[in-house]
Amino acid sequence: MSENVSQNDDQQTYPLAGHRVHRVGFGAMQLPGPGVMGPPRDHDQAIAVLRRAVELGVDHIDTAQFYGPNVANKLIHEALHPYPDDLVLVSKVGAVRDDAGNWLMAQAPDQLRQGVEDNLRTLEVEQLGAVNLRLPDAAHRGPEDAEIPLEDKLAAMAALRDEGKIAGIGISTASLEEVRTAHESVGLVCVQNAFSLADRSDRPVLDYCLEQGIAYVPYFPLGSAFPGMPKVSEQPQAIDVAQRLGHSPAQVGLAWLLALAPNTLLIPGTSSPDHLEENLAVAGIRLSAEDVAELEQIGG
Repeated sequence: MSENVSQNDDQQTYPLAGHRVHRVGFGAMQLPGPGVMGPPRDHDQAIAVLRRAVELGVDHIDTAQFYGPNVANKLIHEALHPYPDDLVLVSKVGAVRDDAGNWLMAQAPDQLRQGVEDNLRTLEVEQLGAVNLRLPDAAHRGPEDAEIPLEDKLAAMAALRDEGKIAGIGISTASLEEVRTAHESVGLVCVQNAFSLADRSDRPVLDYCLEQGIAYVPYFPLGSAFPGMPKVSEQPQAIDVAQRLGHSPAQVGLAWLLALAPNTLLIPGTSSPDHLEENLAVAGIRLSAEDVAELEQIGG
Protein backbone atom coordinates (compact mmCIF):
# COMPACT_ATOMS: atom_id res chain seq x y z
CA MET A 1 0.00 0.00 0.00
CA SER A 2 1.21 3.48 -0.81
CA GLU A 3 2.19 5.87 1.97
CA ASN A 4 -0.28 8.69 2.56
CA VAL A 5 1.17 11.63 0.64
CA SER A 6 -0.38 15.07 1.07
CA GLN A 7 0.32 17.81 -1.45
CA ASN A 8 -1.17 21.13 -0.40
CA ASP A 9 0.14 24.21 -2.14
CA ASP A 10 -0.56 26.22 1.02
CA GLN A 11 1.78 24.08 3.13
CA GLN A 12 5.03 25.78 2.14
CA THR A 13 6.06 26.71 5.69
CA TYR A 14 6.06 25.06 9.10
CA PRO A 15 6.63 26.31 12.68
CA LEU A 16 10.17 26.07 14.03
CA ALA A 17 11.28 27.65 17.30
CA GLY A 18 8.74 30.46 17.23
CA HIS A 19 9.06 31.15 13.49
CA ARG A 20 7.36 29.83 10.38
CA VAL A 21 10.13 28.74 8.03
CA HIS A 22 10.10 27.65 4.42
CA ARG A 23 10.19 23.89 4.23
CA VAL A 24 13.37 23.81 2.15
CA GLY A 25 16.28 25.25 4.09
CA PHE A 26 20.04 24.87 3.81
CA GLY A 27 22.48 22.51 5.52
CA ALA A 28 26.01 23.78 6.09
CA MET A 29 27.72 20.39 6.43
CA GLN A 30 29.14 20.44 2.88
CA LEU A 31 30.72 23.88 3.16
CA PRO A 32 33.99 22.80 4.88
CA GLY A 33 36.64 20.77 3.09
CA PRO A 34 36.68 17.02 2.42
CA GLY A 35 35.49 14.91 5.33
CA VAL A 36 33.85 18.01 6.81
CA MET A 37 37.33 19.11 7.88
CA GLY A 38 39.29 22.27 7.19
CA PRO A 39 38.57 25.21 4.90
CA PRO A 40 36.37 24.95 1.82
CA ARG A 41 37.85 24.17 -1.59
CA ASP A 42 36.59 27.57 -2.77
CA HIS A 43 36.07 30.10 0.00
CA ASP A 44 34.46 32.78 -2.17
CA GLN A 45 32.04 30.30 -3.68
CA ALA A 46 31.00 29.07 -0.22
CA ILE A 47 30.22 32.65 0.79
CA ALA A 48 28.32 33.22 -2.46
CA VAL A 49 26.21 30.08 -1.93
CA LEU A 50 25.17 31.18 1.54
CA ARG A 51 24.22 34.66 0.37
CA ARG A 52 22.35 33.31 -2.63
CA ALA A 53 20.43 30.86 -0.44
CA VAL A 54 19.08 33.72 1.66
CA GLU A 55 18.34 35.78 -1.46
CA LEU A 56 16.22 32.88 -2.72
CA GLY A 57 14.19 32.77 0.48
CA VAL A 58 16.02 30.32 2.72
CA ASP A 59 15.19 31.21 6.32
CA HIS A 60 16.44 28.05 8.08
CA ILE A 61 20.14 27.14 8.12
CA ASP A 62 21.39 24.02 9.87
CA THR A 63 24.98 24.02 11.10
CA ALA A 64 27.27 22.72 13.85
CA GLN A 65 30.38 23.90 15.60
CA PHE A 66 32.04 20.56 14.76
CA TYR A 67 31.62 21.10 11.00
CA GLY A 68 35.19 22.00 10.21
CA PRO A 69 35.44 22.30 13.17
CA ASN A 70 34.55 26.00 13.40
CA VAL A 71 34.60 26.38 9.61
CA ALA A 72 30.89 26.26 8.75
CA ASN A 73 29.91 28.68 11.49
CA LYS A 74 32.63 31.14 10.54
CA LEU A 75 31.54 31.04 6.90
CA ILE A 76 27.92 31.67 7.90
CA HIS A 77 29.02 34.61 10.04
CA GLU A 78 31.19 36.09 7.29
CA ALA A 79 28.48 35.73 4.66
CA LEU A 80 25.37 36.74 6.56
CA HIS A 81 26.12 38.68 9.76
CA PRO A 82 24.21 40.76 10.76
CA TYR A 83 21.57 38.14 10.11
CA PRO A 84 18.09 38.77 8.66
CA ASP A 85 15.45 38.96 11.38
CA ASP A 86 13.60 35.95 9.98
CA LEU A 87 16.65 33.66 9.70
CA VAL A 88 16.54 30.69 12.08
CA LEU A 89 19.99 29.30 12.85
CA VAL A 90 19.85 25.72 14.09
CA SER A 91 22.89 23.93 15.45
CA LYS A 92 23.62 20.69 17.26
CA VAL A 93 25.72 19.62 20.21
CA GLY A 94 26.86 16.28 21.59
CA ALA A 95 29.98 15.69 19.49
CA VAL A 96 33.43 17.14 18.82
CA ARG A 97 36.24 16.44 16.33
CA ASP A 98 39.82 15.50 17.10
CA ASP A 99 42.85 16.58 15.06
CA ALA A 100 42.56 13.48 12.88
CA GLY A 101 38.96 14.29 12.01
CA ASN A 102 37.40 11.57 14.13
CA TRP A 103 33.88 12.20 15.46
CA LEU A 104 33.92 11.94 19.25
CA MET A 105 30.89 12.04 21.50
CA ALA A 106 30.67 14.91 23.99
CA GLN A 107 27.50 14.10 25.92
CA ALA A 108 28.18 15.30 29.46
CA PRO A 109 26.04 18.27 30.55
CA ASP A 110 29.06 20.57 30.80
CA GLN A 111 30.12 19.53 27.28
CA LEU A 112 26.65 20.29 25.93
CA ARG A 113 26.79 23.72 27.53
CA GLN A 114 30.24 24.35 26.09
CA GLY A 115 28.99 23.32 22.66
CA VAL A 116 26.18 25.87 22.80
CA GLU A 117 28.52 28.59 24.06
CA ASP A 118 30.97 27.87 21.23
CA ASN A 119 28.16 28.18 18.67
CA LEU A 120 27.00 31.46 20.15
CA ARG A 121 30.55 32.81 20.00
CA THR A 122 31.42 31.80 16.45
CA LEU A 123 28.04 32.76 14.99
CA GLU A 124 28.03 35.94 17.11
CA VAL A 125 24.46 35.66 18.32
CA GLU A 126 22.91 35.90 21.76
CA GLN A 127 20.41 33.13 21.05
CA LEU A 128 20.24 30.18 18.67
CA GLY A 129 16.91 29.37 17.06
CA ALA A 130 17.16 25.71 18.04
CA VAL A 131 19.84 23.28 19.11
CA ASN A 132 19.65 19.54 18.52
CA LEU A 133 20.97 17.14 21.13
CA ARG A 134 22.79 14.71 18.87
CA LEU A 135 22.63 11.32 20.60
CA PRO A 136 25.35 8.73 19.86
CA ASP A 137 24.50 6.08 17.31
CA ALA A 138 25.62 2.48 17.70
CA ALA A 139 28.90 3.12 15.86
CA HIS A 140 29.94 5.91 18.23
CA ARG A 141 28.38 4.86 21.53
CA GLY A 142 30.97 4.10 24.19
CA PRO A 143 30.51 2.72 27.72
CA GLU A 144 30.80 6.23 29.14
CA ASP A 145 27.70 7.33 27.20
CA ALA A 146 25.52 4.79 29.00
CA GLU A 147 26.54 6.41 32.26
CA ILE A 148 24.95 9.75 31.36
CA PRO A 149 21.16 9.50 31.67
CA LEU A 150 19.13 11.10 28.91
CA GLU A 151 17.29 13.05 31.58
CA ASP A 152 20.54 14.77 32.62
CA LYS A 153 21.28 15.78 29.04
CA LEU A 154 17.78 17.13 28.60
CA ALA A 155 18.02 19.05 31.85
CA ALA A 156 21.19 20.74 30.57
CA MET A 157 19.41 21.71 27.35
CA ALA A 158 16.40 23.02 29.26
CA ALA A 159 18.67 25.15 31.46
CA LEU A 160 20.22 26.72 28.37
CA ARG A 161 16.76 27.45 27.02
CA ASP A 162 15.69 28.96 30.33
CA GLU A 163 18.74 31.22 30.18
CA GLY A 164 17.66 32.43 26.73
CA LYS A 165 20.65 30.95 24.91
CA ILE A 166 18.49 28.71 22.75
CA ALA A 167 14.91 29.28 21.68
CA GLY A 168 14.01 25.64 21.15
CA ILE A 169 15.32 22.14 21.84
CA GLY A 170 15.69 19.42 19.25
CA ILE A 171 17.00 15.87 19.30
CA SER A 172 18.87 13.85 16.69
CA THR A 173 19.58 10.17 16.02
CA ALA A 174 16.90 9.25 18.54
CA SER A 175 14.53 6.32 18.90
CA LEU A 176 10.78 6.79 19.25
CA GLU A 177 11.09 6.17 22.99
CA GLU A 178 13.85 8.79 23.30
CA VAL A 179 11.89 11.31 21.23
CA ARG A 180 8.78 10.77 23.33
CA THR A 181 10.74 11.02 26.58
CA ALA A 182 12.41 14.23 25.43
CA HIS A 183 9.21 15.84 24.24
CA GLU A 184 7.31 14.99 27.41
CA SER A 185 10.22 16.24 29.51
CA VAL A 186 11.32 19.49 27.86
CA GLY A 187 9.19 19.96 24.72
CA LEU A 188 10.82 19.53 21.32
CA VAL A 189 10.66 21.83 18.31
CA CYS A 190 12.45 19.47 15.90
CA VAL A 191 13.80 15.96 15.40
CA GLN A 192 16.65 15.06 13.03
CA ASN A 193 16.78 11.38 12.09
CA ALA A 194 17.75 9.35 9.04
CA PHE A 195 14.84 8.93 6.64
CA SER A 196 14.41 8.53 2.90
CA LEU A 197 12.57 6.53 0.27
CA ALA A 198 15.32 3.94 0.63
CA ASP A 199 14.96 3.75 4.42
CA ARG A 200 11.53 4.46 5.88
CA SER A 201 12.16 2.64 9.17
CA ASP A 202 11.83 5.89 11.13
CA ARG A 203 8.22 6.43 10.02
CA PRO A 204 6.83 5.93 13.57
CA VAL A 205 8.96 8.89 14.74
CA LEU A 206 7.78 11.02 11.83
CA ASP A 207 4.16 10.16 12.65
CA TYR A 208 4.66 11.01 16.32
CA CYS A 209 6.23 14.35 15.39
CA LEU A 210 3.31 15.12 13.08
CA GLU A 211 0.82 14.37 15.86
CA GLN A 212 2.73 16.59 18.29
CA GLY A 213 3.44 19.50 15.93
CA ILE A 214 7.20 18.87 15.90
CA ALA A 215 9.25 19.63 12.79
CA TYR A 216 10.85 16.49 11.34
CA VAL A 217 14.16 17.10 9.57
CA PRO A 218 15.48 14.01 7.76
CA TYR A 219 19.19 13.52 7.30
CA PHE A 220 20.45 11.16 4.58
CA PRO A 221 17.27 12.23 2.70
CA LEU A 222 18.51 10.54 -0.46
CA GLY A 223 19.80 7.40 1.22
CA SER A 224 23.04 6.72 2.98
CA ALA A 225 26.10 8.81 2.26
CA PHE A 226 28.29 5.76 2.88
CA PRO A 227 29.69 3.56 0.08
CA GLY A 228 27.74 0.43 -0.74
CA MET A 229 24.48 1.65 0.78
CA PRO A 230 21.40 2.32 -1.39
CA LYS A 231 20.95 5.82 -2.77
CA VAL A 232 17.54 7.04 -3.89
CA SER A 233 18.96 8.85 -6.92
CA GLU A 234 20.42 5.60 -8.29
CA GLN A 235 17.15 3.63 -8.12
CA PRO A 236 15.43 2.81 -11.43
CA GLN A 237 12.06 4.03 -10.10
CA ALA A 238 13.46 7.45 -9.15
CA ILE A 239 15.20 7.74 -12.51
CA ASP A 240 12.00 6.80 -14.34
CA VAL A 241 9.81 9.31 -12.48
CA ALA A 242 12.45 12.01 -12.86
CA GLN A 243 12.62 11.51 -16.62
CA ARG A 244 8.84 11.64 -16.84
CA LEU A 245 8.67 14.91 -14.90
CA GLY A 246 11.79 16.55 -16.34
CA HIS A 247 13.65 16.74 -13.03
CA SER A 248 16.65 14.99 -11.51
CA PRO A 249 16.22 11.78 -9.47
CA ALA A 250 17.56 13.63 -6.42
CA GLN A 251 14.94 16.36 -6.82
CA VAL A 252 12.21 13.75 -7.05
CA GLY A 253 13.43 12.02 -3.89
CA LEU A 254 13.39 15.30 -1.99
CA ALA A 255 9.98 16.26 -3.38
CA TRP A 256 8.58 12.97 -2.09
CA LEU A 257 9.72 13.87 1.42
CA LEU A 258 8.04 17.27 1.23
CA ALA A 259 4.81 15.70 0.01
CA LEU A 260 4.83 12.92 2.59
CA ALA A 261 3.91 15.07 5.60
CA PRO A 262 3.54 18.83 6.20
CA ASN A 263 6.02 18.81 9.10
CA THR A 264 9.01 17.61 7.06
CA LEU A 265 11.71 20.25 6.65
CA LEU A 266 14.60 19.68 4.25
CA ILE A 267 18.14 20.95 4.76
CA PRO A 268 19.98 19.90 1.58
CA GLY A 269 23.53 21.17 1.55
CA THR A 270 25.89 22.08 -1.24
CA SER A 271 28.86 24.26 -2.06
CA SER A 272 27.68 24.70 -5.66
CA PRO A 273 25.47 27.63 -6.74
CA ASP A 274 23.82 25.54 -9.48
CA HIS A 275 23.13 22.67 -7.11
CA LEU A 276 21.66 25.14 -4.61
CA GLU A 277 19.09 26.33 -7.13
CA GLU A 278 18.28 22.71 -8.00
CA ASN A 279 17.68 21.89 -4.35
CA LEU A 280 15.44 24.87 -3.71
CA ALA A 281 13.36 24.11 -6.79
CA VAL A 282 12.01 20.90 -5.22
CA ALA A 283 9.36 22.92 -3.38
CA GLY A 284 7.58 23.38 -6.71
CA ILE A 285 7.59 19.73 -7.81
CA ARG A 286 4.24 17.95 -7.64
CA LEU A 287 3.99 14.16 -7.65
CA SER A 288 0.95 12.27 -8.91
CA ALA A 289 -0.43 9.19 -7.18
CA GLU A 290 1.16 7.15 -9.95
CA ASP A 291 4.55 8.77 -9.28
CA VAL A 292 4.27 8.09 -5.57
CA ALA A 293 3.27 4.46 -6.05
CA GLU A 294 6.28 3.86 -8.30
CA LEU A 295 8.70 5.67 -5.99
CA GLU A 296 7.58 3.71 -2.95
CA GLN A 297 8.74 0.52 -4.58
CA ILE A 298 12.21 1.73 -3.57
CA GLY A 299 13.28 -0.05 -0.43
CA GLY A 300 9.94 -1.78 -0.28
